[in-house]
Amino acid sequence: MPPETPDVLREFRERALAEGIPPDDIARWTDLARPCAFLGTAGDGPVVGRLGGPLMLPADASDPWCKLAATVDLAALPAGATDLDLPVDGHLLLFADPDPDRIGEANLGTALHIPAGTPVEERPADLDPEWRNYPYETDLPEGLLHLSTDVSLPYCTSVHLPGAPSGCVRHPDYPQANELIEVWTEMPGEGVGLGLQLGGYAEDEYWAEDPSVAAGREAARAVARGELPPPDTDVSPEDWVCLAQWMHGLDGLEMALYSWSISRQDLAARRFDRVYATMTWNP
Repeated sequence: MPPETPDVLREFRERALAEGIPPDDIARWTDLARPCAFLGTAGDGPVVGRLGGPLMLPADASDPWCKLAATVDLAALPAGATDLDLPVDGHLLLFADPDPDRIGEANLGTALHIPAGTPVEERPADLDPEWRNYPYETDLPEGLLHLSTDVSLPYCTSVHLPGAPSGCVRHPDYPQANELIEVWTEMPGEGVGLGLQLGGYAEDEYWAEDPSVAAGREAARAVARGELPPPDTDVSPEDWVCLAQWMHGLDGLEMALYSWSISRQDLAARRFDRVYATMTWNP
């Protein structure tokens, strides 16, 4: 965990206690904490990437089917900044198609890791002329990304239980989950600024389920349809984690929460071709 993590969790505990949440419930919840990195366009931390272009790709790489959202210099991330087994060098490119008409029906993005030392060349940023007809935003946000380390707690009040009538039920070990989430979202600095959260937990609009677990189920269906490559090993939805959540600020989609997810097995195998992007939106 980052060195400032104990202070953040201590303040969270104090706020939760002040709300009357039992200490044991708070302790079980904070045991779920994960380190994460916030890469924001504001701040004075070291530059570790950028939102938007230029689009730099190897000569033999295929044209991406959606827009470049961000490029992250993985060598600039300190060890232990996230809970993810990321490559220690090279660049991670995140691509996005934040289309609300395809929520729950298709992969809304992709990712590419370019190893260190790979020759790259600039590609045109607008590879798809139909993008200019996109109804919400013609240009994705741009800006240098400055690093700060953080800690992340869950945003979901339920777990997926196969066979349950709704698919999701309140987790019996965390009866105060909703109250704990409310305390967390009121912590200073939560949900502020454009940028990316790497690792940790993604937030979903309804606090109903971990978005990465939901992405894992969608990805399995996409594999069955032949729209996503199959994994090298058995993967369950519960193996999926947040690769990145995007604070995009797109006009018309201000309330849309967008994230890229990957299974821990695929991450260890560097199978970024299996990244699955999802979005929730409550207009």
